[in-house]
Amino acid sequence: MAPNSTSSVSPGSAPLVLRVRSAVEWLGVPIAADDLSPLSEQPYFIVDLRGDSGVVDEALVAGARAALVQLPCVTIGLGPVAATRAAAELASALDVVLDERADLDRVIERVTTWPHAASMLAQTLRLGSHLPISHGLFAESLAYGTLLDGAEHRAWLGARPPRRHQPPHREPAVLASRTGDRLDLTLNRAAKRNAYSAEMRDALLAGLDIALGDDSLRLVVISGAGPSFCAGGDLDEFGTHPDLATSHAIRTARAAGRSIAACAERVRFEVHGACIGAGVELAAFASRVVAKPDSLFELPELSMGLIPGAGGTVSLPRRIGRQRTAFLALSGARIDAATALAWGLVDEIAENEGEGTDG
Repeated sequence: MAPNSTSSVSPGSAPLVLRVRSAVEWLGVPIAADDLSPLSEQPYFIVDLRGDSGVVDEALVAGARAALVQLPCVTIGLGPVAATRAAAELASALDVVLDERADLDRVIERVTTWPHAASMLAQTLRLGSHLPISHGLFAESLAYGTLLDGAEHRAWLGARPPRRHQPPHREPAVLASRTGDRLDLTLNRAAKRNAYSAEMRDALLAGLDIALGDDSLRLVVISGAGPSFCAGGDLDEFGTHPDLATSHAIRTARAAGRSIAACAERVRFEVHGACIGAGVELAAFASRVVAKPDSLFELPELSMGLIPGAGGTVSLPRRIGRQRTAFLALSGARIDAATALAWGLVDEIAENEGEGTDG
């Protein structure tokens, strides 16, 4: 996977890796997008940002940045980014910048395995960065719903073991209690690691409606019972959705992320253990997230042929930026509490029992 050092690039398929000057020239070719999409053998575009690109015409760089946004594939930078204006300008327009070769290899493998989901993720993140929260959630739902009927997600569903009969959950999916001006909402499906089910979503929305309708509630604390805060979407419910139009209507009408964002300044998440998929997507909407040291964060949806569907393409970029969000989703990496704190995904690590829970 040696970087291409050619200074002049001909039309047609892009080499596997282009240096900055060659990338700028190649992106100026009108037919560039034809060969880079989920339908092609190379569903990604890579720029080596490490070397000195020399002087590159600013107008050409601006054109290259505009072309990158339109490519229907994942665009990847190989860093660290050289201290040149051209490299920095190009880097900021890419979907993700990776400094480690192992990360690059893993992202390429996953993008190649799930090219439709990866392309949809990249394009949704690009779009969402320019939209208000409500519009971003709408766009995410459309993209997610498209993938629900895609071959990649159907293959994942087909590889899963048959669903086992689950006894009815006799306790409320979310416990709600009020003390003075504080409302506590506790995810309460510990036996399933608080998997985010339709029942839990609706119960959480009911609790948030209380906060939205009562300004005297100054603090809403959302936590989880058992060893994990939330292990993500309830896998037993995948493949059981109604028609795609109805599913989209449900996702947009019952978006817990929108309700959290509407009272975000009063909402604090207290997370621990697994914070997977919806478990991190929803928390990122709040003004404050406090994590126990054992907290682990992951976006696993790509391997299911999907993108984050609980608002993650909207909430995470507002906390950690578009490129780090893309890295988490494209690589499937799991990060710890310390990394999450350094990135701004969480605001505090509560070292001891009860620390970080005062109003």
